[in-house]
Amino acid sequence: MNNTQSLISFAFDDVPKSSCVIGGEILKKYGLSATYYLSMRLMDGVYSIGTAFSRNDLDNIIAAGHEIGCHTYGHLDAWNTNPDVFEASIQENQSKLNEIYPGKAFMTFSYPINTPHPKIKQKAGESFICCRGGGQTYNSNIIDLNLLRGYFIDKRNRDNRDSIIKIIDENCDKKGWLIVCTHDVDEKPSPYGCTPQLYEDLVGYSYRSGARILPVYNVSVLLGIVKQHGEALDCR
Repeated sequence: MNNTQSLISFAFDDVPKSSCVIGGEILKKYGLSATYYLSMRLMDGVYSIGTAFSRNDLDNIIAAGHEIGCHTYGHLDAWNTNPDVFEASIQENQSKLNEIYPGKAFMTFSYPINTPHPKIKQKAGESFICCRGGGQTYNSNIIDLNLLRGYFIDKRNRDNRDSIIKIIDENCDKKGWLIVCTHDVDEKPSPYGCTPQLYEDLVGYSYRSGARILPVYNVSVLLGIVKQHGEALDCR
């Protein structure tokens, strides 16, 4: 990494409706944009976390300047899926997106469910500028563009605000890149989400931290991983 300022990206996996409506409104208060990782199969449906995004939600987050990223069409397990099946699901997700938005491309990716199998990591890395997993920490110094680290806000830490603030502070001290991830933003969140109060608190704290806050793709541009017009550099 060659940045001189700490970086933060906010991201939502699966894109439950609350992440678009409630999460989107919180980010709007601060003039910020996030990355929404879509599994197009979930659109207009209800799944284990609750109500998923609708076409109208998707229109709204794109119009608001948020990035949309790929999460496979079928929300497939990144460790336990056949690599060819996983690759096909990536391609299907892109095709379904283009049925609605012709010519629009996913540029970044997040691995569903588990850390990726090496063969799946290789295939995903050939398709996107960068790919994100978990890890519960920030990225700094030498980073793996095919497995960026993400820090999830969920049942593991949502009752311990201080632990999350500590990560934000450490990221600022190290001039790292913290990718803050969650799923739903709801008064009664699923095990994979958090409350609106906590989310707004963390967005506000990040905004005041001095970090530059951008979607994942925009950070890729800033770090020189990708040219401004969107052509990928050789980053493997």
